[in-house]
Amino acid sequence: MTATCDAQLLTRVLGALLREDVVGLRTRSTLVARPDGPWLRLPTEDDALLLPVVEDGFQCEYAARRPLLVRESDGRELSSYDTVVNALRTLADPVDRAGYDAFAEECRQTLATMRLHAASPIGFGADSTRWPPLAYDALAARLDHPVYPTARGRAGLTEDQLRAYAPEFHPRFALRWLAVPRESLTLTGTLPQFWPSCTDLGLATAEGTHLPLPVHPLTADALREAGLPTGALFADRVHLDVVPTLSMRTVAVDDTHHLKLPLATSTLGLRNKRSIKPGTLVDGAAGQRLVEAVLAREPRFRDTILHADETTYAHAGHELLAVLCRRFPAGLDDSEVVPLAALLAETPDGRLVLDHLADRFYGGDPLALLDAFLTLLFDWQTTLFGCGIALESHQQNISLVLRPGSLRLLFKDDDGPRINPERLGAVLPGPWGFDDARTCVDGDGPVADVFTTITVHLCAGAYAFGLPRQRRAVLDLVRSRLTEAVDRLGGDAGEVLRARVLRAPRLPVKAMVTAGTLLSKERSGATDVNKHYTTGPNYLIPNGGPA
Repeated sequence: MTATCDAQLLTRVLGALLREDVVGLRTRSTLVARPDGPWLRLPTEDDALLLPVVEDGFQCEYAARRPLLVRESDGRELSSYDTVVNALRTLADPVDRAGYDAFAEECRQTLATMRLHAASPIGFGADSTRWPPLAYDALAARLDHPVYPTARGRAGLTEDQLRAYAPEFHPRFALRWLAVPRESLTLTGTLPQFWPSCTDLGLATAEGTHLPLPVHPLTADALREAGLPTGALFADRVHLDVVPTLSMRTVAVDDTHHLKLPLATSTLGLRNKRSIKPGTLVDGAAGQRLVEAVLAREPRFRDTILHADETTYAHAGHELLAVLCRRFPAGLDDSEVVPLAALLAETPDGRLVLDHLADRFYGGDPLALLDAFLTLLFDWQTTLFGCGIALESHQQNISLVLRPGSLRLLFKDDDGPRINPERLGAVLPGPWGFDDARTCVDGDGPVADVFTTITVHLCAGAYAFGLPRQRRAVLDLVRSRLTEAVDRLGGDAGEVLRARVLRAPRLPVKAMVTAGTLLSKERSGATDVNKHYTTGPNYLIPNGGPA
């Protein structure tokens, strides 16, 4: 078990570092044929490093074939994450080496979590119709990210904390509460009925002058260390049992209400902090309004595209003291709601979630389910592109809403779009009230980059390359349904997507390890660690690469 986890992690790490061309691993290497297959040879100052590879095509021409690097001079095999990262660290600019140390720590945390998952199988049973709420989130949390190799690691959390609060263990816990003077708070919208009063929390003297805000138990100490707002009072009583969702910092109160809370940790990179900047709450509500405006303009999507209500939130001007109250649409009680991130997760009987859903809703045909999903996804996202919008709606932010004879898509957390204001202004004049100045961009290029890296790579291509035995069939579906959607869009917006996505020899690819951990923003030049790119081959071009 331990050896398997080690090998899986190192293979993914080497693949990501190759894809992102860390220390020139991709562009400075030459291909060498050996009896066991192809290797890449990276020259160093007085030696060379050798990496066994296999043709791939998903965002990089090659992927790591075996979990090791070999030092050419003496044949020494580097077969652990620490020896591999250290060997590459010595080739990096000295100013960047602290980032490699941080990445080695991410690898350590991820390996510990992978071993914990392997030793703690989930006990939902084989019948998916009897699984508890958020079971799909728990299964998805045990699945590796399509791009980021150490996504299962959460900075600074112990095994006991993971078991108590991480979604893959499906725990239930109670929230802490902080009563904040009302004059220190910004509150937008109407709080749900289950919200406690100060009296409910044993703080009767603060009734009327303070408003309670929920605090994740993992954040309470960090919040105290950062300094509480003047006059704020921590309640001794816990209140309101919740279950963590896939994102971990978002917790479910019931099927209708989720609370997004700051966490004092990082995932998907050292700089991807799980705190909540107040401006992102403003932008999430603005993103929802924008989606609703497009839906009003495009009535054919009104019955198939849903969006959570994210217009109720509060904050105290503090990244560790904020809450988003997410309400889901009515009418989901008779549907199965499944995050896209769960589709390739393994279930207790060894089959994929995708197969279970296909059995229940598509006559046992997973390709038919993917076809229906991709058809709607590309139709909607190309329509948005025609309005100058690309949502950062990755696998965690879109859910399938399934019932017999019906597939809908449920969106949430649209606080990081890219918008071409010239194109949007022609159909839906603003202002839209986004707080982040990076949201509105010049021209179609940055919008097309988000469309490609999120909608195409993460929400479509990842399924083709994640299903090796069905790769050709799923890739054909992706190409066909995206081409049909672009043709339906037409006009100059359609031509942009043909040129930049369907016909481009290379596509933008997220360089998440580089921007998230290895390099500082000053060194990488990234204005947003989630929108920093390298390039990779275009697997959408027929016969353009292995399939």
